[in-house]
Amino acid sequence: MQTTRGFLVGRFQPFHDGHLQLVESIAEEVDELVIGIGSAGDSHSVRNPFTAGERVMMITKTLESLDITTYAVPIEDLNRNSVWVSHVQSMSPRFDIAYSNNPLVFQLFREAGVEVRQTGMFNREELKGSEIRERMVSDSTWRQFVPESVAETIDEIDGIERLQTVSQLDTAAEE
Repeated sequence: MQTTRGFLVGRFQPFHDGHLQLVESIAEEVDELVIGIGSAGDSHSVRNPFTAGERVMMITKTLESLDITTYAVPIEDLNRNSVWVSHVQSMSPRFDIAYSNNPLVFQLFREAGVEVRQTGMFNREELKGSEIRERMVSDSTWRQFVPESVAETIDEIDGIERLQTVSQLDTAAEE
């Protein structure tokens, strides 16, 4: 019996409860799941505060209790859409189905002949990376929107202080 493997790409800045619900939903359709950590080369900015390694930790610790084999694979930006899917495939274990709500990602996989399925959205008003990061910067409540293991990882790396510092640097650069 052949294993069906799915692929989900995102920045996961940070990995939050919406991502977890998405993974749990996809897990009902596939035997294994590759989590592509997009923009892996970016970190220490307001949009991308966490390193690829830190995001691997967040995801790995969170998903270890699920009944599905997962692989977290950092994928650096290529900025050449015509070869992006082959770049992803070269960085990832083989996969059968790609999952995305991003219209460009959906189109690129489809054009490359990869089966692609649209994903659901879960409480998108609150479960959005930019909203959670804004809450972190302003010392507002954010922990209830991420799995406990993600909050622990952010505490371990002093992620709030980093995000608040880079937020000040980004604001100063705009002036």
